[in-house]
Amino acid sequence: MARRLLPGLERVLGVNALFATAYGNVGSSIYYALGLVASYALGLTPIVFLISGVLFYLTAATYSEATAMYPEAGGSSSFARHAFNEFWSFFAAWGQMLNYTITIAISAFFVPHYIGGLFWEPLRHSPGDIIAAIGVIVLLSVVNVVGVKEAAGLNIFLAVIDFATQLLLVLVGLFLVFSPETLANNVQWGVAPTWTNFVIAIPVGMIAYTGIETISNMAEEAKSPGKTVPKAINRVVIAVFAIYAVLPAVALSALPVTCVDGKCQTQLGVSSEKGGFAGDPVLGVVKHLALGPLQGAAEIYVGILAATILFIATNAGIIGVSRLVYSMGLHRQVPDSMRQLHPKYRTPWIGILLFGAIACVAVIPGQAEFLGNLYAFGAMLSFTIAHAAVIRLRVTQPDAKRPYSGPGRLRFRGMDIPVFASVGGLGTLFAWVTVTFLHIDVAITGIGWLVAGVLIYAVYRKSQGLDLTTTVIAEVSQAVLPHEAEYQSVLVAVEGGVFDPELISTAKGLAGEAQGAIHVIVTIPVPAESPIDAEMPVQEARAKAIIEEARVAGGRRVTGSVVNVRSGQAGRVIVDLAKEIGSKAIVLPARAKPGGGPFSRTLDTVLAERPCRVIVQSIPDSLGNRGFIGGRA
Repeated sequence: MARRLLPGLERVLGVNALFATAYGNVGSSIYYALGLVASYALGLTPIVFLISGVLFYLTAATYSEATAMYPEAGGSSSFARHAFNEFWSFFAAWGQMLNYTITIAISAFFVPHYIGGLFWEPLRHSPGDIIAAIGVIVLLSVVNVVGVKEAAGLNIFLAVIDFATQLLLVLVGLFLVFSPETLANNVQWGVAPTWTNFVIAIPVGMIAYTGIETISNMAEEAKSPGKTVPKAINRVVIAVFAIYAVLPAVALSALPVTCVDGKCQTQLGVSSEKGGFAGDPVLGVVKHLALGPLQGAAEIYVGILAATILFIATNAGIIGVSRLVYSMGLHRQVPDSMRQLHPKYRTPWIGILLFGAIACVAVIPGQAEFLGNLYAFGAMLSFTIAHAAVIRLRVTQPDAKRPYSGPGRLRFRGMDIPVFASVGGLGTLFAWVTVTFLHIDVAITGIGWLVAGVLIYAVYRKSQGLDLTTTVIAEVSQAVLPHEAEYQSVLVAVEGGVFDPELISTAKGLAGEAQGAIHVIVTIPVPAESPIDAEMPVQEARAKAIIEEARVAGGRRVTGSVVNVRSGQAGRVIVDLAKEIGSKAIVLPARAKPGGGPFSRTLDTVLAERPCRVIVQSIPDSLGNRGFIGGRA
């Protein structure tokens, strides 16, 4: 069977939309990563970004292959589930939860620094920055509990503006301040920086590239994910390299390393209390570009843009928490209460408030370097698990369909070893070990987080009578709330190119007015002499129109797909899809068999093999009369 998600619908995103959304997450991190890396690497900051960029490229290849293979939300957690078992899926997800929580904390922490660099100095240092950051987190947590929808169009617009601004900053910097001689003088090998600090800076530099999980988590909404996801990830890699390979060199030319009494530093890594720009490094670069009459306007523009992008990144972290905690609850990895929906706003409010509170606690010490290192701890762990999962999938499932394969392969004892995942995995593992063993506070916090998570997981699974490794999906038809919709997933089947809006009305009644998902499948019969994936433009155009009509009738929660089928196989395809997406009810039109009989062959098959309740909806005859509507449990 050949299934195709249709373009233009909510759950069908193209390459450009995926790229813009991902760059909005990856691109925001340069606003704090530049200062954090420079505080360690000094004049070797550009080299650190290049090295970490190579690791990012290898990691991106891993995410491209695995996400194209399994186009579902979850990122490294999903990969681990397929490659290993549910325990390792939880372990990766718990590491991701640390990433999201620290993303919230570190992004919010730098928002007041950029605002303070423009308008009010107290926001650039303690306690002003801490109070403001907590205020941002509390505000956005409440907004997400209330359920105000994310402005996807605005996010994409800002991501494009952000990339264009960073690119312009690089070009202007190359013309006005870039100096190879200054860059060479910035470095005193083994002294400024020390080799230890140089090594430490590499995993810290990786925080500038984290956010690749974003595309993976949007895979279920992507059009032809086997093609669009790898293309979008490749564009992110190219765009990031174009900026991050040059911007640090411009920054170190504008704010070079100075040494006094044997102590070397760059203002990029010095706190605002000491006259530096560690809290707003990109704004510091702009302030040293000597733009003449445009100087003031440029500073205000970049400062406000940076604060806005970081504000959105904070919100993205909270959205990530809400999605992840709900997914973990569905997979029985955390207690159901964590994913419990608010009785009014229908959002996982307990998870949002809990991890928002943890982010507030993380902000209180006011230590940006600690947050950056802890972020690297969680990110490197997730990346390493992702690499390991791809390697194992190559070994255990060598013949599985891979719409995209990463670069480089090595045959070893009959096994196909992916070079990109092997090298990338060793690199991210080394980075994780480095940040763990060279920072005792990070080791205590990070390992304590993992141990606490494993204990919660083990106790909860035991209380549910489950082992630690078997994947078990929570029964979503059993409502988390007493008045939640009876059926949270309804499948509407359409064949023959004939659609009746009453099918959607029935589905809406089953799914409830707010939460239940409705998926419309339109089957297209393919002649036996044609290949199953044959292009049938007329029928496909009609199928698209049907799904769009269903979407108008049912709203944003309606998704759709088109499936090519052989004659007589539509019923089997409908049953298989219902099982695959976990539908709790199937709605079909009542059609008579050719030559007589109460039901068509499709209905016969669905009723005989029904995986859930089946609702048969009558279709009006030529006179507009309806027959019946009934159900089979």
